[in-house]
Amino acid sequence: MQPGGSDSCTTTVRHLDGTDWQKSRSFSPAVITEGGRIVWLAGQTTLTDEQGHDNTGNFESQARTIFALLDRTLGRAGGSLANLVTMTVFINDARNGERFVQIRREFFPDGRYPASALLTISNFARPGCVIEIQGVAVI
Repeated sequence: MQPGGSDSCTTTVRHLDGTDWQKSRSFSPAVITEGGRIVWLAGQTTLTDEQGHDNTGNFESQARTIFALLDRTLGRAGGSLANLVTMTVFINDARNGERFVQIRREFFPDGRYPASALLTISNFARPGCVIEIQGVAVI
């Protein structure tokens, strides 16, 4: 913060070019930031879509809803998904990994992907959840 309470910090974000394989998996090997505010996003799960319909066990619906919820949270902090610099994704079935990569690509159409880890785990704290995403953004 500058004296008097105004924050005039400039944020720069640089996505390192990935290999062809990294690009095909829709993630960057590293994202370098300077300035800005760091937003630490809690792990997000859901059992309902944005219209309130049950999506228990529905991987695609849960993934899309989680991205929307993360975007909404980042909006409250003054940013959007475009400010996400890294994410950790937990899925309970490795067969959903390729589908997740396709869905993530839709949410980052400019190819400026966050750095990422994709992990397969055995269970979630909430029965019916099949994916959880947490992340860090710089705004």
